[in-house]
Amino acid sequence: MKVLLISRPTLFSAPGGDTVQIRETANELIKLGVEADICLADEVVNYDSYDLLHFFNIIRPNTISGHVKKSNLPFVISTIFVDYSEIERSERGLLFRFLAKVFGPDGTDYFKTIGRLIFNKEKIIDRSYLFYGHRKSAEKLLNSASKLLPNSDNEFRRLKERYNFRNTYTKIPNGVTNDFIDQKSTHQKGMGVVCVGRIEFVKNQLNLIKALKGTGIPLKIIGQPAPNHKAYYEQCKKEATDNIQFLGQKSKEEIIHELDQAKVHVLPSWFETTGLSSIEALARRCNIVITKKGDTEEYFEDFAFYCDPQSPDSIREAIERALEEDVNPELNKFIRQNFTWQNAAQKTLKAYQKVLS
Repeated sequence: MKVLLISRPTLFSAPGGDTVQIRETANELIKLGVEADICLADEVVNYDSYDLLHFFNIIRPNTISGHVKKSNLPFVISTIFVDYSEIERSERGLLFRFLAKVFGPDGTDYFKTIGRLIFNKEKIIDRSYLFYGHRKSAEKLLNSASKLLPNSDNEFRRLKERYNFRNTYTKIPNGVTNDFIDQKSTHQKGMGVVCVGRIEFVKNQLNLIKALKGTGIPLKIIGQPAPNHKAYYEQCKKEATDNIQFLGQKSKEEIIHELDQAKVHVLPSWFETTGLSSIEALARRCNIVITKKGDTEEYFEDFAFYCDPQSPDSIREAIERALEEDVNPELNKFIRQNFTWQNAAQKTLKAYQKVLS
């Protein structure tokens, strides 16, 4: 079996959780005997070489539909359905608030695609998107895919609430690599807090900084600003006090090192389908503080401290509780049983086999 995994043009230039998901899925599929290649949506593809296409990010239908039309191959979609509507209605600038109020979430996503064309030079891969719009383009894909592969049952439920489609799905939970699980820690846990993620509105580092500024609780922020979020990054730095450090982008080994020295990892996002860095933090035996918004409670159950991303007080209180509580000794077992990339790849392969049979 030969499969091509396709995602957004900025997958590697602006890495995020989907970058980790597609890379680790491909790596583990190869170990299972699948010929798995990765390509960006704006690359030219020899479709005759493949049995199946696997797309990522239904919120960017323009990057999927052109390949579907050209290839005539069966395809599956890892939907990674992030809902930005709340933050765009209340927290972003006047333009986004206007678009969200007048055109709704799908109209806003349509104008964001046009914006990426104008400002980031991301080409429109399928020009029919301009005619059909965002909603209809997404619904056509959701109906025509051979199978949908959301990261949780709740993600699929949210998709059904937003879009009109009939299709089957297989839940594929995200995971962590073995080095996060198996590598022995050589550091004593401190009382610090770390946040790993791209610096952008949706990850909500600004409210995290407001929550901890002047408290004396040490906070390390790891990640680079997302494209078009430089002003947000500058606002974060301006708000920060001496107890808050910006460490920039770090390697996997460096992130493990920082997690091993911290007691708490916090991701107070406006929305998370999973929160990959939170799974990694659990694997390194950190208490985690995470948003209530999205699909996180299905993932983390009682192993997390939940916060309201809109409230710096809520974020601070959750962090203080997490710092006070002992780390749950069942964390490693919980991660091994539920969230490994080997498990994700095995479930993905079964979905492929069902489609091709």
